[in-house]
Amino acid sequence: MNVTINGEARLVEATTLQALLAELGHAASIVATARNGEFVAISERGETRLREGDRIEILAPMKGG
Repeated sequence: MNVTINGEARLVEATTLQALLAELGHAASIVATARNGEFVAISERGETRLREGDRIEILAPMKGG
């Protein structure tokens, strides 16, 4: 399915947000996620179904200042 991840169009196999994170190598990472501009809590990622054209944001905390 075609989705946009952090502004980049991608073709993915995943059907849930949790599966998408695993597919992208972020399964064990501490990240914040959003689908179509709506925050998705960690506890909801397994039930959050992806749809064609979804916009996904994956954000990781960074050190610095």
